Amino acid sequence: MRPFPKYTRAFTLIELLVVIAIIAILIGLLFPAFSAVQNQAKRTQAKNDLTQIVNAVNAFYTEYGKYPLVTADATYGPGGTANNTLFNVLRAMDPTNNPRQIVFISPPSVKDPSNPRSGIALQATTINGISVAIGDFVDPWGTPYNIRIDGGYDNSVPNPYGAQTTGGAGSDPVQLGVLGWSRGQDQALGTLGNNVYRNPTTGAQSDDVISWQ
Repeated sequence: MRPFPKYTRAFTLIELLVVIAIIAILIGLLFPAFSAVQNQAKRTQAKNDLTQIVNAVNAFYTEYGKYPLVTADATYGPGGTANNTLFNVLRAMDPTNNPRQIVFISPPSVKDPSNPRSGIALQATTINGISVAIGDFVDPWGTPYNIRIDGGYDNSVPNPYGAQTTGGAGSDPVQLGVLGWSRGQDQALGTLGNNVYRNPTTGAQSDDVISWQ
């Protein structure tokens, strides 16, 4: 006699839906942690970039006995002069203001010109309402870095966030020749654009990244 065929039990529709639901829950739990790690990596990159920028400006001062371009305190980046003006000098692309053609900093070009991140912008665009010019050095979130230089040569630069007692970052003015900052993930200066770096009452801190603390 022929043996009866053996049937392999398959998953029911309900079992499959349960498995899918569990996977979806796990993804939902892991995604915030992954996003936090990714954002922390971007903050570290921004801090490293700002350190290089400040060092480059100071190296220019050491080489030429003056800061690039400025004759008074000046800000490059959103709210000031486009930072490509400064980086053209530091990247040896402006022989008038860097006659020895010394490369003080050499950031990479952005990978996606239409959505610039972490590097030199290759085309003019607008990110979250913020203008990005060709040659701007943008942070990991796509906003051009801000750099403020002591053009008065008194080792004193206005703090973009004001004094620490009113929500700033350190003293105002800051006793340095060069400051650099990134607006962070929210692309707004301070906590959602209110210019407050750290709330003096609650201690809540914005996501901005700064060079002087």
